[in-house]
Amino acid sequence: MKIAVLKEIAANESRVGATPETVKKLIGLGASVAVESGAGFGARISDADYAAAGASVASRAEVIAGAQMVLGIQAPQLADLPGIAAGTIVAAIMSPFNDRGKIEAYAGAGLVAYAMEFMPRTTRAQSMDVLSSQSNLAGYKAVIDAGEAYGRAFPMMMTAAGTISAARVFIMGVGVAGLQAIATARRLGAVVSATDVRSATKEQIESLGAKAIFVDKVKGIEGEGAGGYATEMSDEYKAAQAELVSSHIAKQDIVITTALIPGRPAPRLITDAQLASMRPGSVVVDLAVDSGGNVEGAVAGQVVEVHGVKIIGHSNPASRIAPDASALFSRNFFNMISAFWNKEAKAAEWPADDDIVKGIKLTEGGRIVHERLLG
Repeated sequence: MKIAVLKEIAANESRVGATPETVKKLIGLGASVAVESGAGFGARISDADYAAAGASVASRAEVIAGAQMVLGIQAPQLADLPGIAAGTIVAAIMSPFNDRGKIEAYAGAGLVAYAMEFMPRTTRAQSMDVLSSQSNLAGYKAVIDAGEAYGRAFPMMMTAAGTISAARVFIMGVGVAGLQAIATARRLGAVVSATDVRSATKEQIESLGAKAIFVDKVKGIEGEGAGGYATEMSDEYKAAQAELVSSHIAKQDIVITTALIPGRPAPRLITDAQLASMRPGSVVVDLAVDSGGNVEGAVAGQVVEVHGVKIIGHSNPASRIAPDASALFSRNFFNMISAFWNKEAKAAEWPADDDIVKGIKLTEGGRIVHERLLG
């Protein structure tokens, strides 16, 4: 089985779908691996590193030719897959709700599209979950970016010249990214608080040493939403949450928002009026900016200042720490491939009735097959 690894061509994308570590592992299974020249440069991996690991390094067309599986971070348009044969598996982040036309083109070309972001959130698939691995790093990077923009110390410091107060950091949305943001801000010495619409996250927040800020008078989500994500809340809950946040946010130095709802625009968590209540010099990091943003006034790919508050809207935050993000993403790929590997055939086999396969497969046999994209 030949596996192709492509160089990313999307804007603001420095990650790569395989590293020399996972190339060696794939070859150890019995696969052959071809890597597009320059694929690893953004993640500080040279062509020579891939060659030393046993991969062939060539042009895009040569890499794709004869491949049974193509690995990427962000799925390219069909026009950017020269000579790809019908039946080839393309595994990447597909973003089908934002680019339906690309998925339809894949189907028309007879490709099998695997959306890595649709990986089921089950124990068996945990090691293959790219959203979790990348969100973890995004949460870390958000705190580092915020600290740089804030320009002051995080921990309380008691010196002979006097005391420096600790930074106050508020995390809105306690998924994987939010939990890592809490842990990172705590390690840096900040006073951390956090909130989420899911009541079950209160214990997680407190276990990391942060203060849980929750709406008491209106019922939220008792457990997890579908797939472990939050779901849309009632207008009553939104109003109560806005009131609570408004009183809390005015006292914060740094706010990091992480709330996403799959297949829908990111919910608005911070309004212009709430930004105006914050002290000049405060910082807000919007990790959902690529999906519409949690913060009014946030601009994807930019750092803007509103009412004296810096709003950081870096696109694709995991790509800003590309070497580590690539290492984790590529391990997610390897874990998925190895789970379906047939040693005798030296190829991966994908049972149609397998929960993971059903969860990630978008197209097959010339048509769109995923239930979330039908109807």
